[in-house]
Amino acid sequence: MTERTRLFDASKDSSLIDLIERSIKENWSKPAYTDYGTEINYTFGDVALDIARLHTLYAKYGIQKGDKIALCEKNSTHWAVAFLSIITYGAVAVPILADFSVEQIVNIYQHSESKLLISGRNTFDIKETLNIVDWHFFEDSEKYADIYAAMNAVSVTKESVNYDREDGETLAALSYTSGSTGRSKGVMLPYRSLWSNVIFADERLGLPKNSRTLAILPMAHMYGFAFDFMYEFCIGAHVHFLTKVPSPAIVIKAFNEVKPAIVIAVPLIIEKIVIGKVFPVLKKPIMRVLTKVPFLRRIIYNKIKAQLENAFGGNFYEVIIGGAAFSKEVEDLLRKIHFRYTVGYGMTECGPIICYEDYGRFRKGSCGKPAPRMEVRILSDNPHKVAGEIVTRGTNVMLGYYKNPEETAEAIDAEGWLHTGDLGTMDKNGNVFIRGRKKTMLLGANGQNVYPEEIEDVILSQGIFEETVVVQRGEKLVALAYISETRLKENDLTMDEVKKNLNTYRNELNLILPKFANLASIEMMSEPFEKTPKQSIRRYLYK
Repeated sequence: MTERTRLFDASKDSSLIDLIERSIKENWSKPAYTDYGTEINYTFGDVALDIARLHTLYAKYGIQKGDKIALCEKNSTHWAVAFLSIITYGAVAVPILADFSVEQIVNIYQHSESKLLISGRNTFDIKETLNIVDWHFFEDSEKYADIYAAMNAVSVTKESVNYDREDGETLAALSYTSGSTGRSKGVMLPYRSLWSNVIFADERLGLPKNSRTLAILPMAHMYGFAFDFMYEFCIGAHVHFLTKVPSPAIVIKAFNEVKPAIVIAVPLIIEKIVIGKVFPVLKKPIMRVLTKVPFLRRIIYNKIKAQLENAFGGNFYEVIIGGAAFSKEVEDLLRKIHFRYTVGYGMTECGPIICYEDYGRFRKGSCGKPAPRMEVRILSDNPHKVAGEIVTRGTNVMLGYYKNPEETAEAIDAEGWLHTGDLGTMDKNGNVFIRGRKKTMLLGANGQNVYPEEIEDVILSQGIFEETVVVQRGEKLVALAYISETRLKENDLTMDEVKKNLNTYRNELNLILPKFANLASIEMMSEPFEKTPKQSIRRYLYK
């Protein structure tokens, strides 16, 4: 397991650009980036050279400080270098997910008023309306012939690297939210927010400079950006980018080869392994009997723990889970086997961190305590017991929504509190517990607040259905559910059998659920639910 260390001092290291420049100089000949499974490798010196080349490109295109440059590229060394080149130039980065539709890309490009789009996608049929530069401009081509010569004439030494320092309130990135409950908005993140998240990671994670990490989450979103990419570069770690679709087989293979010092994951990754592989074994009659015997239970749990640790490379300090709701039953098992995990809480509007706690002090069911430089309150007369909206303020909070003063005023009040839209409680020790989304909360027939996420967690914990969304129709609660062919085989079921037994499943669930949360019916979906890039279901699409 990796040791921890501290590299930065928040009272002195007050500039993100300074952290980037310092890391380049101190780690010049060391490996910075690798595209996993390829021969593409960058040292920190290589990164500095390509940053300088891209600065030449921006000057040729007439880009000024403060102009916006969109970046639409899958996770890769190219993405990382392009982003660093944008902010060290003094421009504003506009990350766009590579798997967005052309229409979405055009809308974001135009809404953000970007002057340039750097992309690895070479199939655009919109090059006449957008100022697009294909990432492969480093290769000789007619279109880039004049720029190509100028870029390749650039040379950089360790001593010549010198970037202008930023003002903390200056806009650094314009990040478009994934929109799990509505339309995407442009979140204006200043340098102070990006800096504070990097410093937080150093304060709480403390990875050593020689760490190896594996980036599997989309870097166009702030969770993967902050803790799979930016923090690691600033401390001089070696980041391996998973450039392929992260199927379980590919992910496990990559973890075992890279052996990362930290694992940044969304619940779906953990749940697929535990619910799909571990639960079917534990729920066999013989295992139910064996796990009732204390010394046998500990042997079985230790074996499961070792298998899970090996699945993630076996070298990690902890697994940090965030980005969506986490199954209570899966978390119960992780706690029983003493697996090193923690659950954090954040949102794009905070770049992203709001709450976190180290796995050794983490309280099950919570999402940690307020992060350094952040305050958290629960808008409730009894925040320990009665859920209220979670509000936060501090260094990480955005400037506002781009070209949207109405929604900015709705989100950030006069005292600077960001209204998250999430409902939660807080115990006497400051641990925050998410209870649901304010926008998804339902009102029962008896006036009781119903949190669909809690019902969904109970449904999924039964191990039959793979995905579910609870909706309200009149005074009735209905569960929409999906099960894949793989899950059917794992449970030795057919779809006809599942449909035939829906009422039985519903009755069994209603015995567990409180009366006010009882389900009127379960309806099967023929396709998986549509999801955001963070794998949160786009709930607003389902009624």
